[in-house]
Amino acid sequence: MKKTAFVTGANKGIGIEIVKQLGEAGWKVILGARSAERGEAAVSELTSKGLDVEFVQIDMGDLKTIEQATDTINKNYPDLKLLINNAGMPGAFSRSFTDTKEEDLRNAFEVNFFGTFRLNQRLFPLIKHNEGTIVNVSTDMASLDHMQNAEFTLNAFDYNSSKTANNAMTLSMAYEVKNSSAQVFAVTPGFTSTDLNGNAAGGKSKEAAAAIIVGYATDRKRHNGEFLDEKGVYAW
Repeated sequence: MKKTAFVTGANKGIGIEIVKQLGEAGWKVILGARSAERGEAAVSELTSKGLDVEFVQIDMGDLKTIEQATDTINKNYPDLKLLINNAGMPGAFSRSFTDTKEEDLRNAFEVNFFGTFRLNQRLFPLIKHNEGTIVNVSTDMASLDHMQNAEFTLNAFDYNSSKTANNAMTLSMAYEVKNSSAQVFAVTPGFTSTDLNGNAAGGKSKEAAAAIIVGYATDRKRHNGEFLDEKGVYAW
């Protein structure tokens, strides 16, 4: 029987590549996206290639759509085995702590932390029951170790801190399932050229980034409570 996965922020970029790679590996994938038009278009593109993909609208900044999406999933996809929280936004991607505006900080947290929190909390019981996996997609810059010790990094406090909070959520969830077969962990694909960073030059491809996330999500190994990059365990 096919396993079912739900991927957020999945109509473009790394998200749609995650859906594609899971579909090619034999998964049934629910593609989550804020825009119904773009989400449906992405589903049409992938189903035309023979992949088993369906669309559920979800806006990580809108509690109502999160509630509707989770109600739909709990009702129509009770066998959900994998949740990949890929959706995120850069905030204003401030250049420093000094330049960070409170409004931009709140906007980044609303999507990257609170939206993900709301979704996780509503699907956590189902994932636990199905002994499944939740992957919170993170960033190198969410690592406090990295921010303290890297020779150079982007000091985008609004974006970075919202993802650091997300990492803390990952550990809290992982603690709750440490004695079960379910698991929760974080993955950073590393610097990738996407719309989030204006397709900045020098990053890895979306396909390569997605392969890192999908690889850990489907390798059948125990990663509960870990923060992983392409080389293995990454410091929190």
